[in-house]
Amino acid sequence: MNLFITGAGGYIGGSLSTALLAAGHHVRGLTRDAETARRLAASGIEPVMGSMDDAVLLAREAAGADGVINTASADHPAAVQAFIAGLAGSGKPLLHTSGSSVIGDDARGARLSAQVFDEDTPLAVHPMKQARRDIDLMVLGAAERGVRSAVICPSNIYGVGRGLKRDSVQIPFLATNARQQGVVQIVGAGLNVWSNVHIDDVVDLYLLALEKSPAGAFYFAENGEASFGDIGAAIARRLGLPGIESLPAELAAQRWGEARAWFSLGSNSRVRSARARRELGWVPRHASVIDWIEREMPLAEPTSPSS
Repeated sequence: MNLFITGAGGYIGGSLSTALLAAGHHVRGLTRDAETARRLAASGIEPVMGSMDDAVLLAREAAGADGVINTASADHPAAVQAFIAGLAGSGKPLLHTSGSSVIGDDARGARLSAQVFDEDTPLAVHPMKQARRDIDLMVLGAAERGVRSAVICPSNIYGVGRGLKRDSVQIPFLATNARQQGVVQIVGAGLNVWSNVHIDDVVDLYLLALEKSPAGAFYFAENGEASFGDIGAAIARRLGLPGIESLPAELAAQRWGEARAWFSLGSNSRVRSARARRELGWVPRHASVIDWIEREMPLAEPTSPSS
């Protein structure tokens, strides 16, 4: 297949692009950076110079591709509208990446939530995340316009990326901050729990969805869960640091921003990927984020790529 991917230089998109190339697909990857374009080309990805704001380009690329995979942004409605316009009536796949912070609560690290969501559960969406949910619904609604659309909604992703970008968002941030501060800092008491999924299993889910997901499908991606207190303690053990330090949520928000402190690191986001297993036959291979942190998490920061 000739596939157009946004975020091909990123963590999810880069890992997925590597797998697609290995499977014999042709990948065109969006980038606005000349150096990233050079590195994409060296890895076998055909770079497309442009940005998510260029609706004409995105619609044209979508119309000329056998399928579109958006991993660059879960929060760009105009780009999604352009993809749908380019694919309308074609029956071709559009895979859109969301994120399970869409059902994140306002726990601020202070409590464990009993709520667990799957694809058939009505979702409880915080007002700050409603815009993201609206984009998810736009993608799902594209099924009515002749697009084989699907939303993939990963939980906390861990593991080393297979493309140009090594690190995911949540755990590497805590590890980097810990190296800088000399102690692992978490939001509040770290009682909040997130579901987790390994990047290799996420890639497997995309490949299955590309091949056989029905139009209008929504898939959570998870295989296990852990509290941020346990994640922080595991990072401390891996890095040889003295335990964890609880930051008041308001202080964490001042230092790291509200979205990161309250949603990425301070909320509960407990999901189950029942539909992906049932409908696509997805069988994750990795089950414990704590084991990965303690045994495999890189001990050093990634080095800058040479030119």
